[in-house]
Amino acid sequence: MRKLIYAINVTLDGCCDHTKTVVERAPGARTDGQEEILEHYARLMRDIDLMVYGRKTYQLMVPFWPDVAKSASGTKAANEFARAFDSIDKLVFSQSLDGAQGANTRIARTGLQNEVLRLKQERGKNILTGGVNLPSQLIELGLVDECRVVVHPIIVGEGPRLLDGRSLQEKLALTVSYGMKSASGSVGGNVISCKSSLTRSTWVVKRPCETACAWMCTIAQIACGPTGAKS
Repeated sequence: MRKLIYAINVTLDGCCDHTKTVVERAPGARTDGQEEILEHYARLMRDIDLMVYGRKTYQLMVPFWPDVAKSASGTKAANEFARAFDSIDKLVFSQSLDGAQGANTRIARTGLQNEVLRLKQERGKNILTGGVNLPSQLIELGLVDECRVVVHPIIVGEGPRLLDGRSLQEKLALTVSYGMKSASGSVGGNVISCKSSLTRSTWVVKRPCETACAWMCTIAQIACGPTGAKS
């Protein structure tokens, strides 16, 4: 069965607004790690052949990244990510979106749970989702198998957060199981697995990592399996 992977950038206090994770730096200051983050997501795309989005996240990504792919107007990492993103099929769940850009994108109006279950049972590479609202629904339904989270060392005190207004039937127990390194510095750390007997989901989180440019970030990875941690 294909995995459904959730990928997201968050601040240290859990805000999922992409505009909040950008650090303003003085002219000539060293990079804030965006190249490494784009490289991380471009690598993730190699194991993906379908993206599932809600309207807001889809419109955030399209037409911006397809345009970058066509013009090659970004950095090396941005262009690589853009080409990977543009080549992958997309499914958008929306009641209001009139149309989608590109022949590899279709719109679904209803049936989130049944459609995603059906797609997970098909042959193919893994499925990727992003954003806040749709992934929150998918997590609540127990359909997310793994999460890849980049935690930025910023506290913003406001903004959307994952699972706002939703509730899990069960707490998720965490256990340490894995670690990795980055070529640009040490993305060191532990992967924390979180297993739930109801959602059958495992959440993996890595400790903060320091890159060569002194940018601190945490990359989290989440995988799935049952345990019984009652809320």
